[in-house]
Amino acid sequence: MPQSRRYLLVSLCVLVAITIVWLLLRSTTPEVPEAIKRGYSEALTQARAGQPGAARVLYQQMGRPDLSTKRRIWLHAELPNYPSPQALKLASADLQHPDEEVRIAAIKSISGLVSSGQRSLLIGPMLDDDVEKVRFAAVNALLGLSPDDLGLYFGPLEQAIDAWELALKSQPPSAQNQYQLARLHLHNAELKEAQEALERTLQLDPGNLPALVMQIDVLDRQGQSDAARQLLAKQLKTQPDSAYLQHALGLWLLHHGQSEFALLGLSKAVELEPDNKDYRYDLATTLHLEQELEAAQKQLQEIVQRHPADRKARVLLINYWKESGQLQNVQILLAQLEQLNPDDPALQQGL
Repeated sequence: MPQSRRYLLVSLCVLVAITIVWLLLRSTTPEVPEAIKRGYSEALTQARAGQPGAARVLYQQMGRPDLSTKRRIWLHAELPNYPSPQALKLASADLQHPDEEVRIAAIKSISGLVSSGQRSLLIGPMLDDDVEKVRFAAVNALLGLSPDDLGLYFGPLEQAIDAWELALKSQPPSAQNQYQLARLHLHNAELKEAQEALERTLQLDPGNLPALVMQIDVLDRQGQSDAARQLLAKQLKTQPDSAYLQHALGLWLLHHGQSEFALLGLSKAVELEPDNKDYRYDLATTLHLEQELEAAQKQLQEIVQRHPADRKARVLLINYWKESGQLQNVQILLAQLEQLNPDDPALQQGL
């Protein structure tokens, strides 16, 4: 065969191979309709604002194979407010995403979507991820779960914690890594080691309020309740307008069976930071504990008004209204919930 004809034949074979590969890629990568491509910003706005149809458009966007890492992470932040089998499927799929930041975002959203036992089944395998920061994100998501909830992942979690402790100890001391080290020690009930890590944290960052509050918790667990109370009182004396500390005071009193006095600290925290939904939620549940049902309902209504996407407050408000026999209000909120997310488990369970 002449050389020129051989070159022509080889070129044709290469062209055919390229065409086949292109067709295969085209057939395996679904085409995203233009309307969905253009709808990302609107979908994110709907999800954040708790607008009707939010779950549907959120799922649509999460199903796109062409989203940037940053955009996919933003969607994951909203997903826990729109639980459903579809939401869990989308989040679980992203545990295998090639980008490590997306895998971490998926771990966080799954933590907000499912109960403790199911969380360990889904996130447990991520303790073996190839990337260290993903493994540590999985540890964070599983910290605090009971041995029963952890099940088969109790051992792997302990191994991952040991590895993280070694990594933290090998780094130059910083407030951040010492605080994380304290959290790991606390999980393992290593109270003396946790206390030492917290002291180092506060030496490096004296104004670190989470470390101060954790130190109070550690003192309590060591049976030093008076020392814990004095430390909290001292901090409140120097920072009376700290919503974080007032909230911590309320929770401390609640933990010590003084729910009536706890209301003062929790109410003060809400007064100082009225838009903090977590503070207001804790106030609502404590009011309910004190049989002040109407006041508790008002706090939850305020959360729903300020944060319409907040599912936790909405579902609890439905329960409280059912408890007080306000069935018309129950029906209104259920209808709103169905508009947001018709596949919400709360609706399926006939809340």
